[in-house]
Amino acid sequence: MPARDNGHEEPVIRDNRKIDPETGQAREAKLSEQEAAAAEAPVAAHDGELAAQLAERTSDLQRLQAEYTNYRRRVERDRVAVREQAVAGALTELLPVLDDIGRARDHGELTGGFAKVAESLEAALTKLGLTAYGQKGDPFDPTVHEALMHSYSPDVTEPTAVEVLQPGYRMGDRVLRPARVAVAEPEDAPPASAIDEED
Repeated sequence: MPARDNGHEEPVIRDNRKIDPETGQAREAKLSEQEAAAAEAPVAAHDGELAAQLAERTSDLQRLQAEYTNYRRRVERDRVAVREQAVAGALTELLPVLDDIGRARDHGELTGGFAKVAESLEAALTKLGLTAYGQKGDPFDPTVHEALMHSYSPDVTEPTAVEVLQPGYRMGDRVLRPARVAVAEPEDAPPASAIDEED
């Protein structure tokens, strides 16, 4: 502020009129720096509070969405498992019928209309995922074979299914019935009792 010659400060005059006398237009209220800062402080605090609430709500929504997605996946997985279990149960009940068809085929009794019915049944079961397994000469695997007979043979180099007494069936990776086989081991293999004595 400019000082007068006699050492006193000039008075400060503020024009607080809401209408400019020269233009006749409404004036915008001018705030001092302190007044502006004081006016912005509650707004800034309110904005910070809103931002925190928004972040919390967003986090809640993301968590709910993840839970819902996991729930949908779990329901779909359970639905598929129940369907597979039901199909496996139905296929297991039909295995004796397939055994009878196989025996009739082996004896040449599968002829005429019965042959067509048998082919249709086998095709329908194949579409449902049923596959037969177990061939003469397969290496013996106790996870998919059931040994009904055991012998030793010079013709094999490892435990081998030398005869398939009843085919095995699986649906995908699931074994519905193991193949029932006669197993032969190499003749030079030590007997099981000798192996136990060595241990």
